[in-house]
Amino acid sequence: MPAPTPGLDAYLTARVADRDGAVQQAAAGYAAALAASPDNPVVALRAYREAIRAGDLDLADRAAAVLTAHHAAPVDAPLLAIARAAASGDTAAARRALAGLDGGPLRVLVPALDRWIAGRAGGAVPVDPVAQRFARESDALLQLGRGDVTAGMAAIGPLLAADRAGPDQAAQDLRLAAARLLIGRGQDGAARAVLVGDASPVAALRERPRGQGARPTLAFGVAYLFTRIASDLSPGEPGPIGYALIRGALRADPGDDRARILLAAALSKDDAVDRGIAELATIGPDSIHAANARAGRVQLLAAKGDTDAALAEARVLAEAPGASDADRLRLAELYLRFDRPADAAVIYRALTTRVGAVQDGTIWLQYGAALDRAGQWPEARAALERAVALAPGDPIALNYLGYALVEHGEQPDTAQALLERAAALKPGDAAITDSLGWSLLRRGQVARAIPLIERAAAADPVNAEIAEHLGDAYWRAGRRYEARYAWTAARVSAQPPATARLEAKIANGL
Repeated sequence: MPAPTPGLDAYLTARVADRDGAVQQAAAGYAAALAASPDNPVVALRAYREAIRAGDLDLADRAAAVLTAHHAAPVDAPLLAIARAAASGDTAAARRALAGLDGGPLRVLVPALDRWIAGRAGGAVPVDPVAQRFARESDALLQLGRGDVTAGMAAIGPLLAADRAGPDQAAQDLRLAAARLLIGRGQDGAARAVLVGDASPVAALRERPRGQGARPTLAFGVAYLFTRIASDLSPGEPGPIGYALIRGALRADPGDDRARILLAAALSKDDAVDRGIAELATIGPDSIHAANARAGRVQLLAAKGDTDAALAEARVLAEAPGASDADRLRLAELYLRFDRPADAAVIYRALTTRVGAVQDGTIWLQYGAALDRAGQWPEARAALERAVALAPGDPIALNYLGYALVEHGEQPDTAQALLERAAALKPGDAAITDSLGWSLLRRGQVARAIPLIERAAAADPVNAEIAEHLGDAYWRAGRRYEARYAWTAARVSAQPPATARLEAKIANGL
């Protein structure tokens, strides 16, 4: 009988837990494996990565020490060391850790972090545009936090310009940081001037500034910068650097609820939805990010497949006395997601009567789309026509109405004109190109239709509807083999009932 190998057993158990999204179990397994093999860099790297995901920063520190001794420390390892120094206000330790970022992909952080370690604005202006942006943001925040409000407000103005034409998360985060520093100096009026917009955390801070002030400490600066960059990375798949930035932000400032929301989203994408929900539960009702945390919980419940719980919580938010239109829209979107378009249409209809929404083409488009999916075509057509009338330059509205008219066999000339306008406004859009080709095919213009649908399929090769349209076009052109090939490709990503329809076409043709 072979001798027991607890270290190997723990490592293998951790690998399985890691694969299954069991973050805490995986971290515990890697911790046991590292304890059994304290000088093994392979085990240390796994332990380091999982420890960061799980928030076991003591384990992450131990694993990083092993990797450093083997000259194998990951490029993001200095982030946790900087954050630890920031939390304790140890500027000397922060500067030593900062040296580890030089020469690596995170060197863009160095000029900005150098300013926060020094505790003052100014210094060398980086050549790299990304590093320059972070340094300029840090300069403005340090000026505001140190009491040079005139200079700080002048510096921050151009940096906030990005979200004047529409929502911009980076500018919103900068607004919140600047306002908190101003509130911390008793400059509530200046803070209100910065807090422009109706995003929920901005509105919450504007309405409830008391107790939300901050000081321009190293911990504040590190948490802001790390969260800021993690937010930029968040639309993609979670990666090691993103996790290290988020955990570093929370190490520097455990109360950074914006970072905690980013952590919950990352964990959810990494199949650790329950951990993400648990992170959101730590955000208190008085946080300026509480509304986003509640919305995030609904999204994670839906992602988990807990339809009843997601809808129940979304209804509570949408029907609360202080509910916003965003809360109502979230519920409507969930109804659509769970194939309850008639329920969604009721909400959209109510929203069209609200002040300002009467002239909002987007609301009318959503209302019309929900009615169409609910089988109420005459009412849907009227709503979609209203959407196009309100937003005649919106290619999405033009495409939806044009395609719907084609599908319902109505007004072919009008449908064609709408789709041609949409294609002219957005010529590279696969869905619009497909709609135009489909319209031509339905009108019998097969030779003109095929190149358009082929172009759409090349632009979006995994779109089952486009692939099905291409198969239909090929069949009508007498290209039977290519038609069946296109339908077979469509079947790969299709959902019921389209799969049954495609099976019939593959077997019998049109």
